[in-house]
Amino acid sequence: MATGRTHRPATRSRGIPEATVARLPLYLRALTALSERSVPTVSSEELAAAAGVNSAKLRKDFSYLGSYGTRGVGYDVEYLVYQISRELGLTQDWPIVMVGIGNLGAALANYGGFASRGFRVAALIDADPSMVGKPVAGIPVQFIDDLERIIEDNGVSIGVIATPAGAAQQVCDRLVAAGVTSILNFAPTVLSVPDGVDVRKVDLSIELQILAFHEQRKAGDEAGAVLPDAAAVRAAAAAASAAAPATAAPTAVDAGADAGTAAAGTGAGTGTGAGTGAGRKGPDGDVPAVMPA
Repeated sequence: MATGRTHRPATRSRGIPEATVARLPLYLRALTALSERSVPTVSSEELAAAAGVNSAKLRKDFSYLGSYGTRGVGYDVEYLVYQISRELGLTQDWPIVMVGIGNLGAALANYGGFASRGFRVAALIDADPSMVGKPVAGIPVQFIDDLERIIEDNGVSIGVIATPAGAAQQVCDRLVAAGVTSILNFAPTVLSVPDGVDVRKVDLSIELQILAFHEQRKAGDEAGAVLPDAAAVRAAAAAASAAAPATAAPTAVDAGADAGTAAAGTGAGTGTGAGTGAGRKGPDGDVPAVMPA
């Protein structure tokens, strides 16, 4: 089996769009499940539903691979598994190094899905001397000072960063300088890399924030179905104002006129009448109780 540095995926040279590349693992996961159930063929509609895409998009994606299926039969499951695996570069061994073996790094190291998909964890690396030598997922942790040697000895081209945000860029720079050209970043920060280096970012907090946005929108839609809209509130307020007693309207005018007459005639002007009428306040101070639209 070939090793990671002897081959680069051919997706770019063959002109496969990045959006299609991002969906290929979804198809492969669905196809692998079908293969494990010994399903020989699958229609585009069934496979699209299993992958969570529409069938027209699936057929377009597969056309980039040169796979069009058979009318009335569908796609050969085993052949598609091989075809997509080859396109993704999963028919060979990809050694990876993982830097940062805290809680998240240890959980990633224990994930069993790497090996089954062609990724071999060649080394676990940490900057904490107390971690060095401790086995995690059966692999002893190595010290960060040996990073460059480990990458060279194992022919590593893919690195995984699971460090705190403050250390991620420095680790990234060292990985790139040592020859790593693809990085999976779990640190909550944006990495700066030179041309020719691919970075994929996984930020769980961002994903949760996006879900929170959708939950808030759904809650707002439910509230909107119960509460009247602004136009209805204004219409109700106008109707209430029109139905108010007629005697209330001239109060301020009469009181203001009386106050003006008293001030002109005596110069004293207690302002009692004006204070009672023109100075009346709404519930928000000087703002009228019902604001105009």
